[in-house]
Amino acid sequence: MLPYAAYLRVYEPLAAFSPQDQKIWAAYAESRDRPRRAGALGVEHGEAVRRILGVPPAPAPEQESRNAYLRRVEDVLYVCPWQSRLRSWLSFATFRGSTPVKLAHRFVPQAIAEQTADDFDRYKRAGTSLRTHIRSSTWHVPTSWFAPFDSTERWLVLGGEPAEVAEQPAQAVAAPARTMLYVTSMAQSRRRVAKALGVIRRHAPDTAAYTEFEDIGRWLEEFHPHSLVELDYGGLVHLMDDKTLEADQSVAELAAALTGLDNGQEELAFAMYQRVVLRWRSIQGLQSAN
Repeated sequence: MLPYAAYLRVYEPLAAFSPQDQKIWAAYAESRDRPRRAGALGVEHGEAVRRILGVPPAPAPEQESRNAYLRRVEDVLYVCPWQSRLRSWLSFATFRGSTPVKLAHRFVPQAIAEQTADDFDRYKRAGTSLRTHIRSSTWHVPTSWFAPFDSTERWLVLGGEPAEVAEQPAQAVAAPARTMLYVTSMAQSRRRVAKALGVIRRHAPDTAAYTEFEDIGRWLEEFHPHSLVELDYGGLVHLMDDKTLEADQSVAELAAALTGLDNGQEELAFAMYQRVVLRWRSIQGLQSAN
């Protein structure tokens, strides 16, 4: 069973990487031993589970992952490195900062936790970038993650043939039997987020939503302008039946809410926004269900 998490990923064209990394990723793409797209998320999750269940547990891998998610559009290879070590460090720092010390040590012994923190500090002092190509969210999809996409870019598979496939080459990938994806170009994603920020700035500048959308916009600006952006519902599809997934139009509803807000249609804007919020609040509530 995959973790109940969604993922926002950026795939950069091979040319965006250093000459050395270009050779590495080009060879990786031709390798027969690398995890294929259909099972890659399961492999990534399996590695994390083995680290945490080890004795003693390992909050982060000793070396950075050499794996990546790949997409190929025509003759261009796009690469989204897993960055398992960096992402684990960032997640563990958040965990330590939000969990009482005595409780945290029940999960990870103090000596291991301190060693992990020291390793991360040395990494940061070296001046290495903390930019990650993948963001994850457990038990729900943050509302701001829908802003970079259009409803026509949805790719839905319900255990068989795709129920809906956008007519874009970037969508033509092998995927697990049950999948919900959105994929778009970096140019489109930046344009849509900027438009959303403009609407919120004019009508609700002091809200938490503005901060969240601004954060997504800044993150997207860190990557190559010819990248691809992907929203993957990941394991969340196992919390939703076929009817619920087919009816999920969160991207379209958020767009309608923003358009209504900008046109003075406040009732429409509120209704559309509430549909998105309540849908994901009901799913997020399953985290504490028994």
